[in-house]
Amino acid sequence: MAPGDVLRVGAAGLRTRPTRALLSALGIAIGIATMVAVVGISASSREQLDRQLAALGTNLLTVAPGRTVDGTEARLPAEAEAMIARIGPVTAVSATATVGGVKVYRSDRIPKAETNSLSVLAARVNLPQTVGATVHRGAWLNGLTGRYPAAVLGAEAAARLGVGRPSPQTEIVVGDARFTVIGVLDPVPLVRALDTAVLVGWDVATDRLHFDGRATTVYARSRDDQVEAVAGLLSRTANPQAPGTVMVSKPSDVLVAQRAADATLDGLLLGLGAVALLVGGVGVANTMVISVLERRAEIGLRRSLGATRGQVRTQFLTESLLLSALGGAGGVQLGVAVTTGYAAYQAWPTVVPPWASAGALAATLVIGALAGVYPAIRAARLSPTEALAAP
Repeated sequence: MAPGDVLRVGAAGLRTRPTRALLSALGIAIGIATMVAVVGISASSREQLDRQLAALGTNLLTVAPGRTVDGTEARLPAEAEAMIARIGPVTAVSATATVGGVKVYRSDRIPKAETNSLSVLAARVNLPQTVGATVHRGAWLNGLTGRYPAAVLGAEAAARLGVGRPSPQTEIVVGDARFTVIGVLDPVPLVRALDTAVLVGWDVATDRLHFDGRATTVYARSRDDQVEAVAGLLSRTANPQAPGTVMVSKPSDVLVAQRAADATLDGLLLGLGAVALLVGGVGVANTMVISVLERRAEIGLRRSLGATRGQVRTQFLTESLLLSALGGAGGVQLGVAVTTGYAAYQAWPTVVPPWASAGALAATLVIGALAGVYPAIRAARLSPTEALAAP
């Protein structure tokens, strides 16, 4: 028989029992939809995380003082920022410094005990670009405002102080001086310490808050392919005299660890999808075996009219493949729809890898072929007389 005739005969076998064919295809479709949805949702989640990491940067390194041999807190040299900036792959350097002994109040009428647990940080003007911070309202410090009593609040600090919208009339008390709030930051995922901080210019902190000018945290950006190499150099570069007292960390490692946890969960969910696909395959095999038993008279008639065993095998194998292909195509569409709906609900980009759809269809056809081999061979082995004599 020509390929077109084989397809028509196989399709005719499915059309004669539409309900059974539909239920069997549904079993395959559920397994395929599970696999595609698991891969699609996981890929969409990773794409969202990758976009966040790309926006924030996975190449941010943090340098901070540790402890000395006698257990006291170490200090970074005043030249630490300049020395780190000389490292070839480093593309940006900024810093903050904790201004100790300075309290923050919404006004001078607030009781001294109600400090809101906020820290005061002297900040370099290029800090937002280096750490990925963005201004929610107002403006960031610049070369001019950094010399005067102006402050930018972290997101949590603004909430605690009750500052919603900065303006020239919005003032807070920092130490014994009044500072005008010129901006409020969005939450900073990679540097959570900024969320509860009141940030002031480096110069005004030195002039009015008795700041000694030494950074307590240095942030360095490097080329993506040189992050590990730069991390190995930072402690010796920041403090050549005592590199053991310098701590170096990579804040974005926390987000990367989250992605690794998601990948582990993907393996579990893919296993569940494979089980569902296996159940669908068993359903196809069962349908085809029952079809052979019910259609023995038809098989005998075809054999008596000249159909060979190979043609009978091909007919039933084609039915199995068509049934699986029907379930696979429906399952892929259902899986893509589930992925799209869930990604839209989470405000994620929708990503369904092409290999997932193609692999799901290929797996369906393999399952269909395996499920149809035994029924097809059994049908071909029936002799015409035995088949025609069947009730």
